[in-house]
Amino acid sequence: MLINKYGEDSVFEVTEVAKPTLNRGEVLIKIAASSINTVDTMIRKMGKDLPLSPEAPAILGMDFAGTVESVSDDVTDFKADDEVYGCVGGLADLPGTLADYVAADSKLIAHKPKNLSMKEAAAIPLVGITAYEGLKRAGVTSGQKVLVHGGSGGVGHIAVQLAKHFGADVYSTGGGNEQLELIESLGATGINYKTETVENYVQKHTIGEGFDVVYDSVGGGNLINSFNAATLNGHVATTVSLVELDLTLAHFKGLSLHVVFMLIPMLHNHKREAHGQILKDIATIVESGNLKPILDEQNFTLEEVGKAHARLESGQAMGKIVIEN
Repeated sequence: MLINKYGEDSVFEVTEVAKPTLNRGEVLIKIAASSINTVDTMIRKMGKDLPLSPEAPAILGMDFAGTVESVSDDVTDFKADDEVYGCVGGLADLPGTLADYVAADSKLIAHKPKNLSMKEAAAIPLVGITAYEGLKRAGVTSGQKVLVHGGSGGVGHIAVQLAKHFGADVYSTGGGNEQLELIESLGATGINYKTETVENYVQKHTIGEGFDVVYDSVGGGNLINSFNAATLNGHVATTVSLVELDLTLAHFKGLSLHVVFMLIPMLHNHKREAHGQILKDIATIVESGNLKPILDEQNFTLEEVGKAHARLESGQAMGKIVIEN
């Protein structure tokens, strides 16, 4: 599915292109499923106004799950017929996953969790790596109190489950009964941010001391709420820091702020093997029964990717939107 020009009115077009050929370190994958992330819709609409966008015409899509068809001579970790998953393209000079095949850097992929379908596995990579990286950089440990802002969202619902897996006592904000029910079903204590003030829930759940780690998947102006919710010398991790902010409060509380931008290894070819390792770790956690992606109820085929983007932008989806080939 090709984007020939960027913009609000851009459309995906079914196009026949040559099957990818392999460079050193690459694996040819037959794609079974690909998930939609917010950054995909941003690239489609903003194009080169977003520095990470590929040149048009472009194949977008970052996440995938599929089967290895062939490997480059120097690849030893994967072989034909292996079932794999990862976040590998759809930005800069890396072709995307909204296609039948992709040639992917083997450092960016891992064997998919055995107990997940292709559709479920495709929902994990970008949000899973983002959630894992933020929690690890914030030094989450067993027994801590962790607050996740936006625990029913793509990154948030994974962060809730990973924090639980790491042994934390997890709390999460949501904005209505449906979101709070999902949060509670994942093992966290739900907090309705529309009816409870930060001061209220910090007093209620931490005796006014604050949370050891705050994972803010909302970010922006909400970072002030995160600073207020964090304990002295606490940690705040966020995925959205494109904002001008007064850091005075963070200073006087001695907070550590961790900005998570998981696309760096792909954009800059910087320590890509870290993503492969995180995906291995996540697969182990999934197979232990401690992590399961939540999928939106609506189904889409590859040719319906435009509708899938619209579904995500509508704000009505619950869980990840996945396209099946």
